[in-house]
Amino acid sequence: MFNPSSDDVRRFFCEAYRKQQARAPLTPIEAMAADWIGHHPEYHAVLGDVETALTRDYQVDGAQANPFLHLSMHLSIDEQISIDQPPGIRALATELTLKLDDAHAAQHEIMECLGEMIWNAQRNGTPPDGVAYIEAIKRRL
Repeated sequence: MFNPSSDDVRRFFCEAYRKQQARAPLTPIEAMAADWIGHHPEYHAVLGDVETALTRDYQVDGAQANPFLHLSMHLSIDEQISIDQPPGIRALATELTLKLDDAHAAQHEIMECLGEMIWNAQRNGTPPDGVAYIEAIKRRL
């Protein structure tokens, strides 16, 4: 099973950003990451400095969002949509995108639901509840 460390994830996004800036060839997953990085210019400074990226601490109660978590969630949602897992997420993502007329805004709505599902699973010591996740997305419509 793929289980990257926090540093691996941070290096991955920094490298995708570096390659994007250098117009170097990107792997397919790096291209997806670079696309989301392009939607988040507020993260470019940290992504451009690997050493800072590796040492920066993003506390849950901190004022600044963790760019690596945020970008990882975008990629996770992309994957979920591509394989329609949990079932129904592809159609809901399409419907939400049409409603908001903005795929990025739709992903942020879905991301809120994903974060809530993960938080509940961690808090309760239970597996993630895909049904509750889908229902939360439906409420956003």
